[in-house]
Amino acid sequence: MTQTVLFAAGEARWPSYEPHLRAAFDAAGLDARLVTSCPADQADYIVFAPGGDIVDFAPYTRCKAVLSLWAGVEKIVGNATLTQPLCRMVDPALTAGMVEWVAGHVLRHHLGMDRHIVNPARDWNPEPPPLAAERPVTILGLGELGRACGQALAALGFPVTGWSRSPRTVQGLACLSGDDGLRQALDSAQILVTLLPATPETDSLINADRLALLRRGAVILNPGRGTLIDDAALLAALDTGQVGHATLDVFRVEPLPQDHPFWAHPKVTVTPHIAAETRPSSASRIIAENIRRSEAGEPLLFRVDRARGY
Repeated sequence: MTQTVLFAAGEARWPSYEPHLRAAFDAAGLDARLVTSCPADQADYIVFAPGGDIVDFAPYTRCKAVLSLWAGVEKIVGNATLTQPLCRMVDPALTAGMVEWVAGHVLRHHLGMDRHIVNPARDWNPEPPPLAAERPVTILGLGELGRACGQALAALGFPVTGWSRSPRTVQGLACLSGDDGLRQALDSAQILVTLLPATPETDSLINADRLALLRRGAVILNPGRGTLIDDAALLAALDTGQVGHATLDVFRVEPLPQDHPFWAHPKVTVTPHIAAETRPSSASRIIAENIRRSEAGEPLLFRVDRARGY
């Protein structure tokens, strides 16, 4: 029986996703009809992204799963009309992009590249940076992205501590959990990477009290979620030197408003939410595989736990 797959991820995404989704459906052997509109009671699956075409999921009574193109689901998970299974995007290409962004900026700050590349005083200071083994890195969040980034940095020689709400074990990382573990993880960090999901529990997790736990002059990288850090507390910590620099890829409001203090602060680097962008070719294969699994009666991949919010 032909399955109707409704692409409800926004008109702007359709041209880039359509050929890849069709190719992925063919490769998976799916008998699927890909459409941008149909009667609500005829949609078997919904490909979704925030800002797309659906706000009320109640009329989609035949829908077997809502398949998000985003790794984060905080903008949809609380929708009371969404009773269908919801799957977030976990894509090897998305993970690779995040690993490359995190590793690149960790090395940038570790090696002092800004000081050497932008050097208007033309100072000649041959003092080398410490080796990676002498630069402790802490990663908050040990999901798919956090684990991959932590292991990549450990492979480069950095001592990496990972923290999560519940206990985890990740090869090559010192893993901590709970409130005491968070204090210990922050206390050891010269570079802090935040990769937690956006939930009520993680909102402003990095506040003034927790910034004070970092080693003085520590660097913060936030490619996770804009809500993880208290902006005002971060700016104050940058001004006092408690935090040496912040490289931020995500923000509470995006695009970042032109009058936001982050733009002008000399110790802040802004990147435009590029650390882990979903790529149509690989994401389409994940979508196709989940539809295949659903039709075969197999468990869906990356199904969201509504109680946890991710």
